[in-house]
Amino acid sequence: MTRLRSVPRDLYAAAAAVLLVAAAVLVGRNVYTFDDLIVGWPPLLGRWDPHVGPGTPAAVLVGAAVVAYGPAVAARLGRRALLPAAWGAAMAWTWSLALIDGWDRGVARRLTTGQEYLSVMDRWRDIPATLRDFNGHILLHSPDNWPAHVAGHPPGATLTYVLLDRIGLGGGGWAGAFTITVGATACVAVLVTVRALAGERLARRAAPFLVLTPAAVWMGTSADGYFAAVAAWSVALLALTVTGRSLWWAAGAGLLFGLTCYLSYGLTLVAVIGAAVLLLGRRGVRARPVLFVPLLAGMAVVPVAFTAAGFDWWEAYHLLVERYYEGAAAVRPYAYWVWANLACTVLITGVATAAGLRRAVARLTTFRRGGPPATGGVRSPDTADATGETRLAFLVCAGLLALLVADLSGMSKAETERIWLPFAQWLLPACAFLPHPRAWLTAQAVLALLVNHLVATGW
Repeated sequence: MTRLRSVPRDLYAAAAAVLLVAAAVLVGRNVYTFDDLIVGWPPLLGRWDPHVGPGTPAAVLVGAAVVAYGPAVAARLGRRALLPAAWGAAMAWTWSLALIDGWDRGVARRLTTGQEYLSVMDRWRDIPATLRDFNGHILLHSPDNWPAHVAGHPPGATLTYVLLDRIGLGGGGWAGAFTITVGATACVAVLVTVRALAGERLARRAAPFLVLTPAAVWMGTSADGYFAAVAAWSVALLALTVTGRSLWWAAGAGLLFGLTCYLSYGLTLVAVIGAAVLLLGRRGVRARPVLFVPLLAGMAVVPVAFTAAGFDWWEAYHLLVERYYEGAAAVRPYAYWVWANLACTVLITGVATAAGLRRAVARLTTFRRGGPPATGGVRSPDTADATGETRLAFLVCAGLLALLVADLSGMSKAETERIWLPFAQWLLPACAFLPHPRAWLTAQAVLALLVNHLVATGW
């Protein structure tokens, strides 16, 4: 009965999210000019371009199938089958959305434009020399300055595509396929984390929402989708470690977190979510404090390797901040983007997530035990369910906190529909709290289809 009585409040939260997006569109189009915001269809970086494409029938079919059968299939699938099924469904959803724009525009050319990573492949013939000289090309006034996305990220991002090229998978088609394939595993990593920390039931309830996310519009094929997957797996391996798995998972978690920091400067904030995992698994941490040894050792590998190669992360970050305020950041108004960024978040997570977040926050505010519940121990089924819900709410709110810190920093004015994909993944499990999942999944699918068919997204 409590769940049913909360439904009107869910609708209020969803309506508030819709109004936030409407306000961002109206203010962006009528109060500011393009020269103020430097985006074509505020708050999104794109332009109004109603269209259909070869992926349209597949996207509608995949969306309808997940709405109709997703909750039941997720509830009944065998434990081992759930994760590969989620990955396959997420791949189908992301690929079909990308192909609405066709193979060339939707996949093959995404990462080859003038500001993207593949545009500088010819400058990486000598990888060690390029790493040593990387910081000398970050500022706008520096000789042969890097394109925006290359300069805006540590070299690990570009180096990924350089290495793909070196093994014979060069060009935009392979880069796009790699990004979609790896990016789709982010939903699996989040499921692994939720299952480990909050239980099987909530992971299964969250699965269809992690698959049918509106964020898939940008996951295929922004490199930030790949970053999201690496970050999510670092958290997932940490969750497996604190719930009793091998200490080798801790080494893997540290290794992937180190890589995450060398893919995107802002993703150091994933540490907030990692800290939440350590708090939720504190019984496991107390039982095996030695897990910090492989965790920290793994975390050091990528920074040591890049530093030894001659790349200075801290210097690069400060140079990036300087470049950022030499360019668009000096023009884009913080007073608009500090809340319009949140409208972008609604567009990538959907109104269902807004309603789920309301329930997650409500769950935490009614918790009066002095802190997040630790995993472990023997409980009755009802107590276990309640405790699992509180743990999930805590994890989701940690993701929300990381996103809000990123927002207040002012280092992401616009384009957060792709930049915040790694944080958005951790808000989606809040949908596990919602009754009537098919209705909410329909809203998620419709939003993604409308955005992908009405706006030509870009970055």
